[in-house]
Amino acid sequence: MQYRRLGDSDLVVSEIALGSWLTYGDKVTDEHAVDCVHAALDAGITLFDTANVYGRGAAEELLARAFTGIERDRYVLATKVYMPMGRGELGLSAAQVRKQCDASLRRLGTDYIDIYQCHRFDSTTPLAETMGALTELVEAGKVRVTGFSEWTPENIEAALAVPDVTPFRSSQPQYSMLWRRPETAVFPLCAAHGIGQIVYSPLAQGALSGKYRAGEPPPATSRAAGRGTASAMRAFSAEPVRAAVDRLRPLAGAAGLSMPQLALAWVLRRSEVAAAIVGATRPEQIWQNVTASGVTLAPDLIAEIDAVLASAVVG
Repeated sequence: MQYRRLGDSDLVVSEIALGSWLTYGDKVTDEHAVDCVHAALDAGITLFDTANVYGRGAAEELLARAFTGIERDRYVLATKVYMPMGRGELGLSAAQVRKQCDASLRRLGTDYIDIYQCHRFDSTTPLAETMGALTELVEAGKVRVTGFSEWTPENIEAALAVPDVTPFRSSQPQYSMLWRRPETAVFPLCAAHGIGQIVYSPLAQGALSGKYRAGEPPPATSRAAGRGTASAMRAFSAEPVRAAVDRLRPLAGAAGLSMPQLALAWVLRRSEVAAAIVGATRPEQIWQNVTASGVTLAPDLIAEIDAVLASAVVG
């Protein structure tokens, strides 16, 4: 496992991070989830990403159980605030930021959160109020680094303009071979201001995992076939996209890589990216993914990937 610094913060994180969206505290048994967390630690993963809204707190509670007896300095915890946690419990007002942070601390069973991120932008709350509340949490020792997920360049610039607050050091956008939108403005803007990227969906919600083939129905147990998850994958599972992704297989094989390894190495080729978040329902999936850390793709291979996917990039 290789490690990178998160922006201009003092946090060093593993290139591969373990996430808990749609898995831990929800669709995966607690026993299997704990096994995955322990396998991640054994594989050198130090960054674990969650959110208060995942399983309505259940994902955070699961991580607390998984980390029982493990030294706190062996892992970096990232969680988020904004999404609804009950009636009237939504957004980034100062009251909500404080309340939800304390609730996350209790569920996670820790004295501090390493990376506390705004899950989305809150247009109903003055940005100075949100930034001030986050700064208070840092000054109180409850949070080490603050950040955001899926903010527009305009949102980020507005935050940078707020005076006398703790600056953001983390950004969490969707990023993959099939979703490249952050490259245009978010990556360079953040790099110029010491904000690192922890990217999610580097496998395009599984579309780049190798499990889907053109002209064939998705596996019955896959996300593309699941109730409540298939709609989120619609753009990535369109037939022209699957056909293009199929053409990546010989490129991965020639490089001695699996499809997930190729996709993760492609994301990690960017110096702005500190870590790529993967999900796992079985420990062996973690071991397969971590081998992408440290892989360098040749320039001609990157060019071939771009040519193959030229008409398949959806964002």
